[in-house]
This record gives sequence, C-alpha cells and structure tokens, in this order.
Amino acid sequence: MITVDRDQAVAVLDEQFDAVVALAEGLAPDEWDLPTACPGWSVKDNLVHVIGVEAMLLGRPTPEVALAEDLPHVRNDFGRVNEQWIESYRGRSTTDVLADLREVIAERRAALAGMDQADFDAESFTPAGPDSYGRFMRVRVMDMWMHEQDVRQAVGRPGHEDGRAPQAALDEMTAALGYVVGKRAGAPPGSRVRFELTGPMARRVDVEVGDRARVVDALAGDPTVTLTLPGHLFTRLCGGRGADAAAVEVDGDSGLGEAIVTHMGFMI
Repeated sequence: MITVDRDQAVAVLDEQFDAVVALAEGLAPDEWDLPTACPGWSVKDNLVHVIGVEAMLLGRPTPEVALAEDLPHVRNDFGRVNEQWIESYRGRSTTDVLADLREVIAERRAALAGMDQADFDAESFTPAGPDSYGRFMRVRVMDMWMHEQDVRQAVGRPGHEDGRAPQAALDEMTAALGYVVGKRAGAPPGSRVRFELTGPMARRVDVEVGDRARVVDALAGDPTVTLTLPGHLFTRLCGGRGADAAAVEVDGDSGLGEAIVTHMGFMI
C-alpha cells in the first residue's frame, strides 16, 4: 500500500476544496448548463459529482433513482453510482447545488481534521483498487482537480495550474505511465520513454520497459522516444478529454510515440 503523509494530504485537499468552491461561486447563471469535455456532463453535473463522492465518504447513502440503461458515458458500476447522484440533482436549482457543495466540504474538512496518520495508512477501497486511505485522498485531489479543469475549460476561465493540488494530481497520473506505455501502448522490451512536461506543470517522467514497464528516476540510456507537451495538455489526454494530441511533439520512434499518445486516456 502507498503511504501518504496525512498533514500534507489534508493541506492539499484544503487547497482543492477552496478552488472548487471559489470557482462555483463565480459562475454566472447561464454557465451552469454548459456542456464540458467530461463525457455526458454539464458544468453543474461536474460539481454535483464532487458533492456525491464527498457525501459518500461521509457515509451518506447513494440516492435511489432510476437510470437509463444506455448511457454511453457510464461504463461500470462505479460510474452508475456517480450518475445516480447526478440524476438526483437534475431538477435542483444551482442555489441548492452551491449550498450543498459548501456544506459537504465543510463536513469533510471536519472529518479529515479528526483523522490521524494511522487512519490514512489504513487499508481502504479506492477507484484504483485496494490501497491506503491516504492513496484514496490523493486520487480524490486528482479527480476534483480534473473536474475543476472541465468546468474552467467550459466557461473559459483557465487557472489553478500552480500549487500543491495540480502537482498532486500529476503525481497520481504519472504513477500510471508504466501501465500506459507497457500495457496500453504495447511498447516492446528495451524501450525507454521520456515525457517532458512544460509550462506551470513542468516535470520530466521517465519510463523503462523490461519484463514490465515502470516509472524510473532516470533512464539507463538515451530515450527511444521523447514526448514533449504542456503539463495541462498531458492531464487532458490522460483524462480522455478529447484534447489536441497533434500538439504533442514526438522525437525519436514516431510509431511508438503515436501509439503512446493514442492510448494515454487511461482514466476513461
């Protein structure tokens, strides 16, 4: 299980909670129903999703509402649970959504304040499989930050690419690059892949393929392929948000580079 420092995780969650609430508070009435790059969801739906997951973490039951069977953006049981929360707010006003968002976040802050490192080290369910509660909180930051970005893109207000929360989101996404390179893109053994992220979310991430692909501190030799792209574009591609893959600069094995870019959407 992954160990996540409790104090740092709570500080990052606080930053992300603040960002989501501030963004929601600044929305104009006609912006709540705008479609977003998150498949099937409006601006309002993205914010309701935050409410739903945080409410479940407080032990509240999933709303018992009927869903259509043919929702193309719902691909598993967890997705159906998310959609039940969305559907339960379908007729609710944006005033209600904002009030509930503030309330559930205040309650979650209080709950987190009562937890210690042992609680964060305890085994927990996470969307990535069984792991520590602290890992779940790192996934929560990534998920909230991604949906914040969905809203920002929809309403034309880019931002929050600096800070601990976007860096934590990157930590979670880059940890999956071995899976992306090895399993999804099928990079052959001996491949060395470098991701050069630029802009406010700049970082270098190296992946080597042996018996399996894994993220390493540094490559043992020259990269087989280097993918250079803005950090924010990297997150959109990982999230399957229909971002402009043509903006990725590929240096080296172009076939492998194209396969990796094509298969980066592991969060779909």
